[in-house]
Order: sequence, then C-alpha cells, then structure tokens
Amino acid sequence: MMDALINALLPLSTPPTAPGWNHADMTELLGHSKREPAAVLVGFREGVQPRLVLTVRTDHLQAHAGQVAFPGGRSDPADDDALTTALRESEEEIGLDRALVMPLGYLDCFETISGFCITPVVAKIATEAQLYPAPDEVAEVFEVPLAFLLEPANLRRYTMEFRGRHRPMVEFVHGGHRIWGATAAMLFNLLQRMGRT
Repeated sequence: MMDALINALLPLSTPPTAPGWNHADMTELLGHSKREPAAVLVGFREGVQPRLVLTVRTDHLQAHAGQVAFPGGRSDPADDDALTTALRESEEEIGLDRALVMPLGYLDCFETISGFCITPVVAKIATEAQLYPAPDEVAEVFEVPLAFLLEPANLRRYTMEFRGRHRPMVEFVHGGHRIWGATAAMLFNLLQRMGRT
C-alpha cells in the first residue's frame, strides 16, 4: 500500500512549483493576485496499517477555525524550501520531532481560496513519534488509516454553491471528523496520482 503511494509522488529532487493544479478554478475566483507560498505535511505514521496524521484547528483562529487540516502553514522568509516549512510548522503545531520524519516526495501544488499556494510534502512518521497539539493553534490530533482513504466508498462527492457558482467538492468522514475543503482536495490529488479515483 505504501509502495503504491510512494510511486505516485513527485520525487524529492524535483519539488513542484506554482501554479497549483486547480489554478484555473482559483483564477476565476481570485483573479491573478499573487498566491502566498505555504506547505503542509501529509504524514503517514508507520505501522502494519499506515495512518495519516491530521489536526483539528482551534475554534478561535481567524482562518479555518474548527476545520480538519494537515499540520503546516505559511512559508517564512528564513525557510529554505517547502520541506523546511512543513517540518517547522509540524514541530510548532503538533510537537513532531523532525528527526522522526522521513520525507518521501510531493503532491502537486494546490491553491486555496484564502490566497495561498500550498506544497504538500508527503512523509513517513516513525511509530514512536509523540504528538502534542499546540493549544493556541490545534485542538486535537487524530489519525485515519490509509486503507480508509483508499476505499472508494469513503470518498464522498457533492456540489457547493460559492459566489454564485456550483463547485464540485469531495470529503471524507471518519470517526466523527469531516475532512473537506483544501485538505480533502489534496487527498483527492493523492488518490488521482495513485489511479484510485
């Protein structure tokens, strides 16, 4: 299962660059304004059943409060690259020791309605990694089996009206958590790259 995932990734030696795979859609909504660089960690905890690590954002955040998200965020000028951003943000948000992370590759860049161009960094997280939510940003850390995400019946498709347009969307619901929006779209990109859509 992990082998198929790894084979679907863009290699570490050639990170993706903007624009995102959904650039045409975002241009209709945002115009040609500059997208700010950001990165997230699509981290799978190692084990017999690999499990994707996700967070629930705290309710008091200005953007995306209460939503399920990958650990990650805006790139700092001091960050060398997307990998550095993803590791730094994961350390800040969930206490993930970067020594326990093995980067595997990248998904395609993704643009968000909030004006970011996100580079998703896919990695293995060691079984023994201890994860602690930073209370000012993260309400909860939870894990979803990769097998659940790969099961076609668990991918829900729906249409959402936004600014007068009907937009096709995808979501997953696992253990009471609704995984939707940008997070679900990036997972959909992974499934597409694996030939699982």
